[in-house]
Amino acid sequence: MSAVLADMPETVSPATTKAIAPSKGGRPWTFYVLATLFSLYVIALYGPMFCIYILSFQDIRGGLVFPMKGHSLHWFVDLFTQVRTGDVKGSFDRSIKLAVIVTIITVVVSFLAGLGFRKRFRGDTVVFYMMIGSLVAPGLVLGLGTGLLFQALGLNASWYTSALGAQLSWTLPFGVLVMFAVMSRFNHVWEEAAYDLGASRWQSIWLVMIPVLAPGLVAVALFGFTLSYDEFARSLQTAGSLNTLPLEIWSMTLNVTSPSLYALGTVTTIVSFVVIGASLGTIVLIQKKRGSRVKG
Repeated sequence: MSAVLADMPETVSPATTKAIAPSKGGRPWTFYVLATLFSLYVIALYGPMFCIYILSFQDIRGGLVFPMKGHSLHWFVDLFTQVRTGDVKGSFDRSIKLAVIVTIITVVVSFLAGLGFRKRFRGDTVVFYMMIGSLVAPGLVLGLGTGLLFQALGLNASWYTSALGAQLSWTLPFGVLVMFAVMSRFNHVWEEAAYDLGASRWQSIWLVMIPVLAPGLVAVALFGFTLSYDEFARSLQTAGSLNTLPLEIWSMTLNVTSPSLYALGTVTTIVSFVVIGASLGTIVLIQKKRGSRVKG
């Protein structure tokens, strides 16, 4: 360290030297400043969430603020009874089904788009920007336009038609961008080797490309599911008379004054973490299986 400081230009001020050079047996003061800012950021980001999780485990006397009153799972049971909290079970079921449909379509279309854009063609730039153009459109405006379009065509808006289309305008651009990044790292030599061994076009895709690109496909699926599962703006005017889970949570904030709302937030967070954990676990298993084959 002393040699580094000796080689510094004379224009470096003592204050700068003190900031970047750690004291004896310690760290520079800038480390503690940044550590403090990061700690405050983490507290501001996750503190309210943990407060909600804690308050959701109160008993029947519980309220919306501290201090806690007892400990039980009462509000989780009350959440699915449809006595005071609304159609939470139905909205949860619809959101999961919609997210699964959106995920499947996003993965398939993104993969096909990746195959289609492997070689340049006339108008490819226009097609690309048309695919990702919906990213810059406000979600609420896009959802409103989709709802008005269905109304003009004489079609009824519902979660499995208009809401599906509106959410695909949000998930497909992300899926396509991720797939393009994955495709750019694909070694075409493997595909050519499959052709040399007598594989057909379909066999090379199914037996070579998909296994190699499997982690990327899982990432696209994760994007599609999570973006659809908690989408609010694009579903507000397109879901029809039956709410999805984000819309049901929004309606609960207007008329529910019990910790059931907190319990619902806890349940949705657990579902999100389960999906993320399953996706990451799948990627790890794929990588381990691939590594074992290479060693074998």
